[in-house]
Amino acid sequence: MTQLTSDFFVERLKSWGVSRIYGYPGDGINGVLGALQRVEGTQAGIEFIQVRHEEMAAFMATAHAKFTGELGVCLATGGPGATHLLTGLYDAKSDHVPVLAIAGQAEATVRGASYQQELNLDRIFADVADFVQEAATPAQLRHLVDRGLRIATAKNGVTVLVLPKDIQDMPWEDPQQAHGFTRSGPVYAKPRVLPHAVDLERAAAVLNAGRKVAILIGAGARNASDEVIEVAERLGAGVAKALLGKDVLPDDLPFVTGAIGLLGTKPSSDMMERCDTLLMIGTGFPWAEFLPADGQARAVQIDIAPEMLGLRYPVEVNLHGDAGETLRALLPLLQRQEDRGWQDHIAAGMETWRERLKGRALASASPVNPQRVVYEMSPRLPTNAIVTSDSGSCANWYARDWQVKQGQRGSLSGGLASMGAAVPYAIAAKFAHPNNPVIALVGDGAMQMNNMAELITIQKYWQQWADPRLIVCVFNNEDLNEVTWEQRVMEGNPRFPTTQSLPDVPYARFAELLGLVGIFVDDPEQIGSAWDRALSADRPVVLEVKTDPDVAPLPPHLTLDQAKSFLSSMAKGDRGAARVVADTARQILGGLRERF
Repeated sequence: MTQLTSDFFVERLKSWGVSRIYGYPGDGINGVLGALQRVEGTQAGIEFIQVRHEEMAAFMATAHAKFTGELGVCLATGGPGATHLLTGLYDAKSDHVPVLAIAGQAEATVRGASYQQELNLDRIFADVADFVQEAATPAQLRHLVDRGLRIATAKNGVTVLVLPKDIQDMPWEDPQQAHGFTRSGPVYAKPRVLPHAVDLERAAAVLNAGRKVAILIGAGARNASDEVIEVAERLGAGVAKALLGKDVLPDDLPFVTGAIGLLGTKPSSDMMERCDTLLMIGTGFPWAEFLPADGQARAVQIDIAPEMLGLRYPVEVNLHGDAGETLRALLPLLQRQEDRGWQDHIAAGMETWRERLKGRALASASPVNPQRVVYEMSPRLPTNAIVTSDSGSCANWYARDWQVKQGQRGSLSGGLASMGAAVPYAIAAKFAHPNNPVIALVGDGAMQMNNMAELITIQKYWQQWADPRLIVCVFNNEDLNEVTWEQRVMEGNPRFPTTQSLPDVPYARFAELLGLVGIFVDDPEQIGSAWDRALSADRPVVLEVKTDPDVAPLPPHLTLDQAKSFLSSMAKGDRGAARVVADTARQILGGLRERF
């Protein structure tokens, strides 16, 4: 049988180590689907996971890359199927993970004819992709695959390959050894990236001179956790975590201050305000207002991506290199800080902060305090659990109330902060690690936007997983809560029900209709037992909790302007103003007293 171009394409993906594709079918990509079918169940096969929407496929590919360190792959037909991929691909671009998107296209013979579903996809994907090309002939496809996957892997970025329908079904022809052809290979190994010795010495001099050293880590420090701990111990430093670096170090280390920024902790904020030296490792943390003031701290930054160096703070020494390699080379140059006063102060601050978190989580609410949902979850999770979160107010509780243990993993849409990523992230985590329990923390807005449909994907595949536990925890407060609080605190406007109110949907009952377990809780005293039941279930669970929308996802410190804006929104007649003022203004005014 003559090998088709689509057969070669699938074979080439396999030679690059691709083992799973998340996607949705369509006639524009039928040639590739046929090739996948011809090798299904063989050693040369690639697993195809059928999602409910192409955007979810791209989110899953991004999550696959995050939770495995491998290339994530998604697939769609042309036209609207391809454009649906964009949001998930921007998530990969923003968080610097390697993803390949495969998109169908109208036949090459009708390109430029305003044909059905014919779009100029190379232009559409030009901003999101480090490499995007549309194949014009079978002989071109070999080097497009090899170059595209090499670029995505090397740059931790996005490659998009567009395959016209007729090209997929043409007989495969190897490129000739002749002028006008090029012959490529599917080989790539990442290099050892290490700064020069003189730059390491300059960085060590800055760090050794510090007496109040703060370390900020992101996802780029994930494979250097032991080295980060050793550096912190040697310098007597505290370590704050950007949101994507939440799972890099466990939270029970006394010098770890937890998350930083709007979703962060007070000890992280305090440490940045008082440090005299800053070491940033593998982070693109965006909110520079939470970093030290200009001139306050000398700074060193380590990052594998040179474009991220010196981007958030005026850094004295930039070290372009892999975090682990660079820290291992730097450690012999670092002197032990004998005075442990700074680190002891940080540890004491964390003890106080944990008590405050407990008080906030156990505070009364109507009906359930959303902080308590994650507070009760955290100690119950096994050490191999994976947690995902959506964007919105639930990300605050993910950032603050989930206390990461050694061995646990977690992630969310970081730089893009897109709604709708938690459930597809959880599904991809489950396929990547079928023996691990996975928990998705989701607001009701994201569930209604697109995550409810992916419960059908869970129902379709869950019996394949060695450990069937996948828990989707829905915070049902009938409110687009993060934006509501931004309206109050940032704009000084009362809640706008027209834009903020959501329908009350029976999420747990919907799960039961699918043959999953549904658990509904509206009593705070039942939260713990609900988590116990969910974690012992023999199949995936939707845990729906009726939470209070008037529990504020406050930043660690409010500015005076933000406090004024909040009180202004109350004066303008915000819903439940008396209760909001009683429960929230106390925290705001208390935070202002501590800050000013």
